[in-house]
Amino acid sequence: MPCTENVAHEIIKNAISAATQDPRFEPVTDDELDALEYSVDVLSPPEKVSDICELDPKKYGVIVVHGSRKGLLLPDLDGVDSVEEQLRIAKMKAWINPDEKVEIFRFMVSRYR
Repeated sequence: MPCTENVAHEIIKNAISAATQDPRFEPVTDDELDALEYSVDVLSPPEKVSDICELDPKKYGVIVVHGSRKGLLLPDLDGVDSVEEQLRIAKMKAWINPDEKVEIFRFMVSRYR
């Protein structure tokens, strides 16, 4: 869910965070800015799923929730071809054990490049 007053501020906040604070990567340098390609994914409001047959990893992203732990996985990712794989990865991202029960939500993405 958004953390700022509108989608423009949300995009700016997240872009700066991704470029400077993502612990998986070194911060982007001034020399790299001209070579970057930009893509923005705007997520629809999540819908609770009562049965996994309502999921499609090519069409919907997922959010899994177990207590305070939440994992999100975008739709249409290379190598994610089944609902089971999508849920497994989302659980893994949230440190949720594969056999733990979760609430499942789906969402769609509007992708801008």
